[in-house]
Amino acid sequence: MKKIVLLCGIFFWSQWHLIAQVNTTPMPSKAQLAWHQMEFYLFMHFGPNTFTDKEWGEGTEHEEIFNPTNLDCNQWCRIAKAAGAKGIIITAKHHDGFCLWPSKFSKHTVRESKWKSGKGDVLKELSVACKKYGLKFGVYISPWDRNHPDYGTEKYNDVFVNMMKELFTNYGPIWELWWDGANGEGPNGKKQVYDWHRFERTVRELSPNTVVFSDIGPDIRWCGNEDGIAGTTNWNTLDTAGFKRGAGGPPQDTLNTGNATGKNWIPAECDVSIRPGWFYHASEDGKVKSPEQLFQLYVKSVGRGANLLLNVPPDRRGLLNEHDSAALLGFNKMIKTSLGKNLFKNSSTYHLFHGILKKAPALSDGNYKTIEPVSESEQQSVGVELKGKHNKKINCIILHEDLSKGQHCGKFKLLLFNSNDELVKEIQGTTIGKKRMISFAVLEVNTIELTIEEQNDITAISEIEAYLIDGNLAEK
Repeated sequence: MKKIVLLCGIFFWSQWHLIAQVNTTPMPSKAQLAWHQMEFYLFMHFGPNTFTDKEWGEGTEHEEIFNPTNLDCNQWCRIAKAAGAKGIIITAKHHDGFCLWPSKFSKHTVRESKWKSGKGDVLKELSVACKKYGLKFGVYISPWDRNHPDYGTEKYNDVFVNMMKELFTNYGPIWELWWDGANGEGPNGKKQVYDWHRFERTVRELSPNTVVFSDIGPDIRWCGNEDGIAGTTNWNTLDTAGFKRGAGGPPQDTLNTGNATGKNWIPAECDVSIRPGWFYHASEDGKVKSPEQLFQLYVKSVGRGANLLLNVPPDRRGLLNEHDSAALLGFNKMIKTSLGKNLFKNSSTYHLFHGILKKAPALSDGNYKTIEPVSESEQQSVGVELKGKHNKKINCIILHEDLSKGQHCGKFKLLLFNSNDELVKEIQGTTIGKKRMISFAVLEVNTIELTIEEQNDITAISEIEAYLIDGNLAEK
């Protein structure tokens, strides 16, 4: 029997490696694969709007209005680190055209402000602080510019390229570059024809490992809403043929779910603000999302295979406000308390292959680099299971799919049994992706069985985890 099991396992693994070698489905680049590991990081909207109480500046604001009294990027990074965030993306230039660095290609910058007598440089301070605290540094630079006199002419494309060269040359490495598709009128009443191909080529030449976000990539896509919520079905692949960047892209529901047969690996990023607005407004101090609300956002973004980009705007002092920091720290405490102990770690794990059991330790060893390939179920004869020594109370299961050779699972089923081999719950799901969180009412479970019912290639599972979380945190 042992020989049969061993030969079966060898055959299965060889078949999986053969398929992997001829895999025609899109696969992530090395930089994109690293991006998937980030999961959660902060957005920071900061600039003249912070001092005018506007969300979209008009570009006519006098530079002197930007004057934070106690800017401290180390404080930003300390709180980000304590919140469990792995990076910060800063609005280096929003639609108003104001540059948080002393750009040589604009007269609307920190150089013209009162802050530090025009000697300050927010990007320099933040990039240094990120390195100090081990955080990735990212930059948002809006192509729309409501201040620059060349906006609406071909000269502005030169300006934008030169600004990006300043960013990469003086503040790198930049892990993520964030573009949006905003394209309104400039000070001369004209709209700009953006040279996106040139912009992307510039990034690739200056920093090939930088991932670029926009509505349709090229590397990361918008999730289709600003609520921080990915689709319950979420493919990392997307079809972009026929769509132009900044021109709306595919429908928002398509951006939310991706395309099952998409030709490009462009995973979803979920952006949302901790406050009603994106810039700091004192009137919103009492409207900061609670730790419980942030946990729910985590479940509906990271827990659906996307990344969570949470906006936390510095206030007029140049500090993360006490209301925001309290919510962030409370959120991270919930993550650590709820997801700190995998109750099925190192449990007995098996691959069920047409009635034959093969040990599959990769499923519960706590190592996300070890994998178990799972072929498609045929009348429930193929699957994997985790088996404990006795019943354990759980209400959350997390599945992890290895994405190094692409995303393959399109439909899965979980069967939960107690120690009497009684089926206590059946759960149906679609995509898995980097991480899939499923929560339910508390059950006493001894065995977790996973079968893959639809896939475009053999699905590689790296880990199956089970937790007992606060019932108030379960997905609603």
